[in-house]
Amino acid sequence: MYHNILIPVSFDAERDVTAPMKLAEMLRTPEAQVTLLHVVEHIPGYAISYMPEDYMAEARQAIQQELEDMAAKLPNAKAVVIEGHSGRSILEWAEINSPDLIIIASHRPGMQDLLLGSTAAQVVRHAQCAVHVVR
Repeated sequence: MYHNILIPVSFDAERDVTAPMKLAEMLRTPEAQVTLLHVVEHIPGYAISYMPEDYMAEARQAIQQELEDMAAKLPNAKAVVIEGHSGRSILEWAEINSPDLIIIASHRPGMQDLLLGSTAAQVVRHAQCAVHVVR
């Protein structure tokens, strides 16, 4: 049983967010802390100049609300939104907050993932705690 569980959440269409949450419910202790974490990737300067001024603030607020709604379904869960590169930011957050389990969703790997690596693969390779990959 785990006491501090991290669930990185991606809102990609092919990712199933409910499966990691169900697994966390099964593997958690009654008093466990569960964190739903979303990493907002940086938008290049040349692209952000074509977006409305408040785009990033509104997008971040919508993501935060969606995560909070999801967290409300699990006891003692919280929502956290950070900015950065997905793989590195998840690992940095985990290093600071010391989860004893990361539950991360992954799609079926294709040739692109074999050549470039995926976020889930990076987390599996470098995390200092147990990692459970859900497909």
